[in-house]
Amino acid sequence: MSTCADDGYRLAGARSRLASMATTASDHAPLPAPRSGVARLVPGVAVTAIGVAAAHALGLLLPGASALVLAVVLGVLTGHLPFLPASARPGLAWSTRKLLRVGVVLLGLQLSVTHLIGLGPGALLAVVSTVVVTFLGTLLIGRLLGVARGLNLLVATGFSICGASAIAAVEGVADAEEEDVAAAVALVTLYGGLAIAAVPAVGGWLGLAGPELGSWAGLSVHEVAQVVAAAAPAGAAAVTTAVIVKLARVVLLAPLVAIIGATERRRLPAGGGKRPPIVPLFLLGFLAMMAVRSTGLLPAPVLGGASALTTLLLAAALFALGTTVRIPALLRTGARAVLLGLCSTLLIACAALASLHLLT
Repeated sequence: MSTCADDGYRLAGARSRLASMATTASDHAPLPAPRSGVARLVPGVAVTAIGVAAAHALGLLLPGASALVLAVVLGVLTGHLPFLPASARPGLAWSTRKLLRVGVVLLGLQLSVTHLIGLGPGALLAVVSTVVVTFLGTLLIGRLLGVARGLNLLVATGFSICGASAIAAVEGVADAEEEDVAAAVALVTLYGGLAIAAVPAVGGWLGLAGPELGSWAGLSVHEVAQVVAAAAPAGAAAVTTAVIVKLARVVLLAPLVAIIGATERRRLPAGGGKRPPIVPLFLLGFLAMMAVRSTGLLPAPVLGGASALTTLLLAAALFALGTTVRIPALLRTGARAVLLGLCSTLLIACAALASLHLLT
């Protein structure tokens, strides 16, 4: 005859066995599969695609406005939206790095050795001297102003070569924070936009016209699209000259990044972590595309399509990069960074004028 205590023990044992069975079953139940690497990128890439489409549509409503500048501005605005999902961050980061590098590679198809030779030795010397003076001068000014080393290096490269593309290239070999990259791109956008209006106005006051004004724009304005906009008031010949001179500056990106990469590698002790490459692979791709263009084998439709694709990729990458810009953080960067951008812009404008006067 069982007692109440015995019944209690039996009930407790049954409960224990049921709990054990439930635990075992849960251990073997399939867990929700984590999202694959590609799936993680989809939200951010979708946001980027929408942003590029909006920049393109806005460009149609604002003739003459640079698609790259509009993409950066829309990216900054999007990054401050409270409902931008965190799930978009991986795809936005991927767009910033990968699409920008592919865009830089395709940028090589816009320039050939024939274009460089056609400039003449004087103009080529003017390009080299302007880039060297601007780069070294900006580094010196940044040190005097007390700007952080990483941001100083990014600004010096971006302002002396080709804006955001150069900033992205040197970021791959330099010790720079993500906030520094965003701040440098914001400064390029700000002062490049101001140069669009200032170059034709000041150039007219100085008596520059046609190809002369185009050469000055190509030597002194930061982004390729900004160069076109700055030279456009002087006519088609000015735009053609400006683009060729500007792309000659772009060619110097590879050797400059190689020098920076070698310098950065020497700063890091052996075995002190991952050392940056001397020259990123995408810059070698840029030079390879330039060699392909120099063969003259590519038909005009292919080159035109590549140019449009380059603009699309760079706009997508800059939109994604713009979403990382935080206005409060940029303001905390302080007046020193803004002043550095202003000084670098004035320096390249004066160095370009002096080089054109003395060497061409």
